Amino acid sequence: MAKQPIIVFDVNETLLDLDALHPTLDRIFGDPAALRLWFANLITYSEALTLAGVYVPFTDIGASVLRMLAATRHVTITDADAAELTDRFATMPPHPEVPAALRRLRDRGFRLFTLTDNTLAISARQLEHAGVIDVFERRFSIDQSVRQHKPAPEAYRFVAAALGADPGDICLIACHVWDTIGAQSAGWQSGLILRPGNAPLDVGPQPGYIGKNLDEIADQLIGKYGSSAGQ
Repeated sequence: MAKQPIIVFDVNETLLDLDALHPTLDRIFGDPAALRLWFANLITYSEALTLAGVYVPFTDIGASVLRMLAATRHVTITDADAAELTDRFATMPPHPEVPAALRRLRDRGFRLFTLTDNTLAISARQLEHAGVIDVFERRFSIDQSVRQHKPAPEAYRFVAAALGADPGDICLIACHVWDTIGAQSAGWQSGLILRPGNAPLDVGPQPGYIGKNLDEIADQLIGKYGSSAGQ
């Protein structure tokens, strides 16, 4: 049987439920579509700043995008509003299947890591709150390394170098096509979780695994690679 790949997970929305931000954004804007608009702009401007050679921490971009969207709608944002959004972002619950699916992969011998645009402090708070921080060997943050937001190729190259692994032996699991494109362009494998609001893109590199949740991706990985020796 083929060698198990190292599994690296995106965190925001992939493992944790972004819908937990609805109460704050719905209250501020009175619009249930504001959450998706805010998050899409957060990703857009994190990538734009990276392309421009400017580094700003992810949560700072999020707060700035909140104020930018508020300005376009003539809504006033207070410091308390921004702090509330940051707190909710740091305490999003896991998607229902995530804790058991992660432990199932670990128990089958897969090595599990995370790679996030968040700071390590926010990442630790998120994963501790979700009750899954213990399943990961190590958490990688672009803030503590390349200071270039995903999908900059340097982010994936840094992780491969830190693990001493061939890029082809690493598989990124994410629910965002922009992230799987970045990973595959760096030579990684990838799996795409079809969380609500996310779908495949029929141009560019295609993920090797696709499922509606982490259980389906885990089934595919376990079916292909089984358990490591001694499991």
